[in-house]
Amino acid sequence: MGSDADVIVVGAGLAGLVAACELIDAGRRVIIVDQEPAASLGGQAFWSLGGLFLVDSPEQRRLGIRDSYELAWNDWLGSAGFDREEDFWPRRWAEAYVAFAAGEKRSWLVQRGIKIFPVVGWAERGGWLAGTHGNSVPRFHITWGTGPGVLEPFVQRVREGEAAGLVQLKFRHRVTDLLVENGVVKGVAGEVLEESRVERGQPSSRTVVRGFELRAEAVIIASGGIGANFDLVRANWPERLGKPPERMVSGVPDHVDGSMWGVAERAGARIVNRDRMWHYTEGVQNWSPIWSRHGIRILPGPSALWLDALGRRLPPPLMPGFDSLATLAHLRKIGFDWSWFILTQRIIEKEFALSGSEQNPDLTGHNWRLTIRQRLMPGAPAPVEAFKRRGADFVVADSLRELVDKMNRLTGEPLLDYAQVEREVRLRDAQLENTFSKDAQIMAI
Repeated sequence: MGSDADVIVVGAGLAGLVAACELIDAGRRVIIVDQEPAASLGGQAFWSLGGLFLVDSPEQRRLGIRDSYELAWNDWLGSAGFDREEDFWPRRWAEAYVAFAAGEKRSWLVQRGIKIFPVVGWAERGGWLAGTHGNSVPRFHITWGTGPGVLEPFVQRVREGEAAGLVQLKFRHRVTDLLVENGVVKGVAGEVLEESRVERGQPSSRTVVRGFELRAEAVIIASGGIGANFDLVRANWPERLGKPPERMVSGVPDHVDGSMWGVAERAGARIVNRDRMWHYTEGVQNWSPIWSRHGIRILPGPSALWLDALGRRLPPPLMPGFDSLATLAHLRKIGFDWSWFILTQRIIEKEFALSGSEQNPDLTGHNWRLTIRQRLMPGAPAPVEAFKRRGADFVVADSLRELVDKMNRLTGEPLLDYAQVEREVRLRDAQLENTFSKDAQIMAI
């Protein structure tokens, strides 16, 4: 039986688009299949802040940050842990990727039209010892244009390939089987879903209108993760992180459902390290949701006071921006599905931010004037103020006592004792009145 293309790519997100671009440049015929409508071309990357991992970049050097491949590789090893038999290929991939990030990655991206914001962030600082988890230096580069800015050159190249007859985009094609012949994957089969006119990110219909089969010499699976499938998340939740929360929010649209895991496994694929998942503890409900259980990650800044559900400060180094998974494990031991950030209006204006392209219209829209105004002029950015006024998880008060009362009313459980919270606030604030400090959070600032 003949082939419909040289390669079939399952998934029209960023990974699938990049793979297709490489194939186009090689002159190959490509079919891209995706279960979502054309409005969601680019997948979950569209909604991201557009963060890039770069090592020893001009942006770092301009800020006086000394970085190197050796330092980045040691940091990667400290975070990855590579201690299982199945880690052979993940380690090989990591070595290649860190070398790419320290070498041609930036020029490769710039050649394709991606621009990089000049400020470098410090994500996952770790805070333990030198050989353990965390980034030793700031490496979080933001794309000028955020997630859509990352996607733009690859979407354009795929559209050029489509116009040249090298690419077919088949939306509303949900893969349910890989076609295997003599131990080799030779194509895909699945269901064509009815047309859908929903906006990007919104849940689309799952009504099936017919089946399909496509064949090629190679199949690339680039279907995304499991973030919106809470059943799969809970099924693969590791014991080391405690009991899965009963209440969670999703940072990705409903279509990030992990369905290709089962499809690949049935065809003989081996999925490794499925328990090594990543979750953030700083998620809040989106007051203007696009998808089901839509959550936004808040970036509280270095100064916010972080309390557990009982009003106790988290122990170091479990501070904003340091160690997400260790913080998650700690909070699960406490036994409640929430924690608290206490901060002032001044901290909100100067430090507080929200992750995601739609929450940063200045960066997403390539608007330097708005970017400068929102960072330098009085008042918090408009998206932050909107969450402060309308967000279900935000509490605003003129006094600490009133704030604690409102916090207890929000959860429906009077877990917070005013005297305990006041003590934590006063002890931490007292450390700000001296040039020196023994408080780990203040020293980190």
